[in-house]
Amino acid sequence: MKHTYNFPVLRGIQAGREYYLAMCPLKLISKLFLYDEEGVPADLRAQRILNKARIPEITNYIVDNPVNYTFSAITASIGGEVEFQPIKETGDERNVGILSIPMDAPMIINDGQHRRAAIDEALKERPELADESLAVVFFIDAGLKRSQQMFADLNKHAVRPSQSLGVLYDHRDSLAELARHIMLEVPVFRDLTEKERTTISNRSPKLFTLSAIYQGTRALLRKGKKDPVSTDDCNLAIDFWNIVANSIPEWQLALKKQISCASLRDDFIHSHGIALQAIGMAGSELVAEYPEDWRERLKKLTNIDWTRSNTNIWEGRATIQSRISKAWSQVSLTSIYIKIILGVTLRAEDRQIEENFIGNKK
Repeated sequence: MKHTYNFPVLRGIQAGREYYLAMCPLKLISKLFLYDEEGVPADLRAQRILNKARIPEITNYIVDNPVNYTFSAITASIGGEVEFQPIKETGDERNVGILSIPMDAPMIINDGQHRRAAIDEALKERPELADESLAVVFFIDAGLKRSQQMFADLNKHAVRPSQSLGVLYDHRDSLAELARHIMLEVPVFRDLTEKERTTISNRSPKLFTLSAIYQGTRALLRKGKKDPVSTDDCNLAIDFWNIVANSIPEWQLALKKQISCASLRDDFIHSHGIALQAIGMAGSELVAEYPEDWRERLKKLTNIDWTRSNTNIWEGRATIQSRISKAWSQVSLTSIYIKIILGVTLRAEDRQIEENFIGNKK
């Protein structure tokens, strides 16, 4: 008699095939689903190679949030014979019952191998989570070809949420919380911010993205994702961005609907994410160097010619062949130019970068 794992399950049908939904204790996840395909050629595997660099981040997510972590279901294929015993033979309960899986039956994860590995690591630090459960969708394996196709199908249509939507919905990141607060407290951001998308379409009535406000504020405060944000940080950021907004006349025209956001994006550097990040970077050093009068100095942003047509300033600095570049080197060069205008003392590294840039333009 074979020993079996027995799971209460719901039975369903997809594409004419039976599948089963079970709740599996976390302590069984790593025991049930082994991963030993690293030395197997790609065409003979049903999964991608485990990216071990991803595991610590997922592990920390569980360990740091033991009372409010959230995981979606793991999808797995069972190789071998299984037995489903329904509660009743008729009615709705015919699809509710016990699934018996031989303990020696191989189980391949089609989606969720990184979650499985992270759970294994997290339980070493949080053993009290062992009896919590994770949903597992079991398919009956129809061979390697079918398992490979399942992996392709499950991942083909997966789309990561945009950075802006991540900032909008992330309540663990204090900096995301601050970015949302800034968006409400700075009038030009409140009315002209795209909250869901990281890029803005040509016809959009919005001028900024929430992710750009986040990145600009992160640069201003020099904060990491998990760093706490104080009341002073909040007040500084709101004060800073209000002064910036009042120092760029075109933003005010857009707020009053006297000029379209689309035309500003076409004609000005300041209407792109690179500008917010560069202004934040320059602002961080401005506040540090001039803690008493940084507000007055920040108003010198008005002196900057932000027009994209001014290629003497922006080509190679914020644009490459007249197209806005989001590369770090362009963000850095744009920030250096803003520092010069604001009267911030350049660091030796900045001076070298600027000298190289000027030299290459000659």
